[in-house]
Amino acid sequence: MTEIVRRCFAVDLVDEPEMIARYREWHAPGGPPAAVTEAIRADGVRDLQIWLVGDRLFMMMEQDAGLAADPQGKAARDAANPEVQAWDALMRTFQRPLPFAPDTTWVEMERIYALSEQD
Repeated sequence: MTEIVRRCFAVDLVDEPEMIARYREWHAPGGPPAAVTEAIRADGVRDLQIWLVGDRLFMMMEQDAGLAADPQGKAARDAANPEVQAWDALMRTFQRPLPFAPDTTWVEMERIYALSEQD
């Protein structure tokens, strides 16, 4: 059985209602290009959800552990895929880096609590 890891990320959106509405539209069913969805699945992503509160996005991703441990491979595959590059460029027009990570989008979060680890 393949081990699955859950990873969580955060990024902010441009704090303008029209931009947030457009970002939501791009993420409605059928919004992302098929090639982007295929690339995500090819990287062993079993589930991916994006949640919104105000202008902050949280992404929860469940991924095969082996592929999650190879971020350089994913970056190389994404860089070689012009449709993924175009999608990423478009999405960056809506996103703002978090204040403490000015050169990064989708900052990976650290899990600090799990109910399963409590007595």
